[in-house]
Amino acid sequence: MSTPDTPLAGLRIVECATFVAGPSGGMALAQLGAEVVRVDLPQGGGDHQRWPVAPNGTSLYWHNLNKGKRSVTIDYRTPQGRELLVALATAPGPNAGIYLDNVAGRSGLRYEELAARRPDPIHVHVQGHPSGKPAVDYTVNAEVGVPDMTGPRDHSAPVNHVLPAWDFLTGMTAATGVLAALHRRASTGEGSAISLALSDVALASVGNLGWLAEARLAGEGRARLGNHTFGSFGVDFPTADGRRVMVLALTPGQWNALCTATGTTEVFAALEPVFDADLSTESDRYRLRDTIEAILRPWFERRNLTEVGERLDQARVLWGPYRDTHEAATRALADPSSIVTEIDQPGIGPMATSAGPLRWSGDTQAPVPAPLLGADTDAVLSRDLGLSPAELGKMHDAGLVSGPPAPQH
Repeated sequence: MSTPDTPLAGLRIVECATFVAGPSGGMALAQLGAEVVRVDLPQGGGDHQRWPVAPNGTSLYWHNLNKGKRSVTIDYRTPQGRELLVALATAPGPNAGIYLDNVAGRSGLRYEELAARRPDPIHVHVQGHPSGKPAVDYTVNAEVGVPDMTGPRDHSAPVNHVLPAWDFLTGMTAATGVLAALHRRASTGEGSAISLALSDVALASVGNLGWLAEARLAGEGRARLGNHTFGSFGVDFPTADGRRVMVLALTPGQWNALCTATGTTEVFAALEPVFDADLSTESDRYRLRDTIEAILRPWFERRNLTEVGERLDQARVLWGPYRDTHEAATRALADPSSIVTEIDQPGIGPMATSAGPLRWSGDTQAPVPAPLLGADTDAVLSRDLGLSPAELGKMHDAGLVSGPPAPQH
């Protein structure tokens, strides 16, 4: 991969967050060139050994979510450690004084503490609920009703999703908050105290999709549709070789393309007067989705995936094949234009991972390996706080910090 200019080069952010939401926001900023210093407890946070793990037990999860960051370990639960964290978070300079965290309880830093050290700190605090009540992606997802719309139509129990989508949306919103606060500080000289709740992100998302308004007007929640796409036509089909494809027709052009590829244009034209329908409209395609599926299914069942793909691509149908993660990874690694590549990750060895999704003039920023836990402790504390090797040695001896010592020059 080529390396474009990094737009956030010179920006320094202190991140004290675990699991997905906060760290993914910090990683997004690091992938844009910011120096993100992740602060953990000396033994690591609750996510340091989280699954999935490599054969040697090292967390693939942690090392992928912390690519390109620096790692400092401080026992910020102690008064001396808290002082070190505050000092890092309020380091001087127009590109510093930015703190992103999700620390709850007494160990968390308050904006007032930061504002006592510099007049313009930026603090983005990620939490579960606005009240401070804890929550994670899977509990928030249950609360906003998504599992009750997910799964087969004849399934009575809620179906959780696998992807922690609310976490990643929260992380991206946190990164947006940092950039907005930086613009505000550059314009007014003022700092910002931003709180961001996972539950608010989930509610905002389903609200923006119209799902809350739909439920209120209907007086009930939406029923399950299985793999059918709500409000239009889209569903999965099996192929002759045991594969499956997802096919959608969201627009009149896509509907025409699907009919052309499958040779069913005349069949559906004949059905329209029978059902008093206009299949060029999304609403009627949705209303007749089961009938459309039944008519199209034999065409897919008689052909293997390769032929199906060729026919659909030729007609410019909107579709995609179902793959497991191994096939997805293998195909992405074989594609020179993909953001997926393999890096040499300390503690793991060769590791498949991804670059940031933003392409600047067609180029992406190559992924940078994650640091080992505490690898940058001495270097960062020496540079930013002016601590001497002797002072750092005492802190190591006291268990206040951890990590390998900085190289002597």
